[in-house]
Amino acid sequence: MYPPESRFAHVENIDLTDLSFWAQPYGDRDAAFAALRRRPEPVLFHEPVMPGFGQGAGYYAMVRHADIAEVSRRPQDFGSLPTAISIIDLPEEFNSFFGSMINMDNPQHARLRRLVSRAFGRGMAAEFEAASHKAARKIVDDLIAKGPGDFVREVAAIMPIAVLSGMMGIPDDDYEFIYDRSNIIVGTFDPEYVPRADQATAALLKTSHELADYIAGLAADRTRNPTGDLITRLVQAQIDGERLSPEELSSFFILLVVAGMETTRNAISRGLVLLTEHPEQRKLLLSDFEAYAPGAVEEILRVATPINWMRRTVKRDCEVNGHRFREGEKLLLFYWSANRDENVFTDPYQFDITRDPNPHMTFGSVGPHFCLGAHLARMEVTVLFRELFSRLPEIRTVGEPRRLVASFVEAIKHVECAF
Repeated sequence: MYPPESRFAHVENIDLTDLSFWAQPYGDRDAAFAALRRRPEPVLFHEPVMPGFGQGAGYYAMVRHADIAEVSRRPQDFGSLPTAISIIDLPEEFNSFFGSMINMDNPQHARLRRLVSRAFGRGMAAEFEAASHKAARKIVDDLIAKGPGDFVREVAAIMPIAVLSGMMGIPDDDYEFIYDRSNIIVGTFDPEYVPRADQATAALLKTSHELADYIAGLAADRTRNPTGDLITRLVQAQIDGERLSPEELSSFFILLVVAGMETTRNAISRGLVLLTEHPEQRKLLLSDFEAYAPGAVEEILRVATPINWMRRTVKRDCEVNGHRFREGEKLLLFYWSANRDENVFTDPYQFDITRDPNPHMTFGSVGPHFCLGAHLARMEVTVLFRELFSRLPEIRTVGEPRRLVASFVEAIKHVECAF
């Protein structure tokens, strides 16, 4: 199966910088990336004009699975400094909030990753699984009590917030605070969350301050009154006598809000949409959930691709698969495109829960920046769908999903469910 023909099937009609491009039907987007993958060399795009953020010299779009893997495995040539999450270099005042390990190179990245891994890594799997089961049961209880409604707001968004909040000791009453501010961070240019584009910088800065102040208050409390929860572990974590600084703790919390909560939320939302649109795949999954769930989760993650891209900056003159790059140039690694590369995936536009192998790049590729929380995201999606389909086997989405206006995060803002 191939993407449908569209005006984006020709490179000259493609502008990956334009937010309206990302609002197009998925078929048009797929046709655009298929056209880019057919090009012999990466295409240079201009940078967006964003009030208050300045403008740089443009970026190369890396769209092939093999090219993205090559860049990812060479951190000595392609760095995450000064930022991996913004096309444009962020102003200095944002560094305290978005200077997390996702935007670092070694040795700073390795140090911070080691510190948070002590409190957040696979050794916590049993506790995270217990928290996931508890959250899923309550979410489905509440959904049954309330009846059909907005699946994103009532289910998908609550699951990652509830799991992480439960592990961190965050009160239920604060879910709304975290939900609202996460929407502003990922939806800075969506008028539903920030009505005016010229307010984007101020809104993002204000929201970041609020989240940083919130986690600072929790950290201060756990320093005085340790409880054994995840915040306590992060505050107490140390390697060779070093602990997380207040700024590092704040930026890691914001990273959890965006990379942890938002991506899982969007995989869950798109997952139910996909299973509704493909009833034969849904029937197969429900025929033996435990047998088919692992493959279904991987395929949902591949098709949903909740993070569309990450940025890398060239650290020294080098070459990738015959193309020369100069120090200081920017590359965007388009995971959405890599997850549909015809050279890697058979029938890449087909949703197939039995797909094997499935080497998607939803959590990044090989290298130091592979997602630390990949195991948690997979667990949350699996546990929630197990609970949903065991108790509400007919649950489905109805109507057209409303998508977030953004290029970095691939999100559904609202979609109604019925059962």
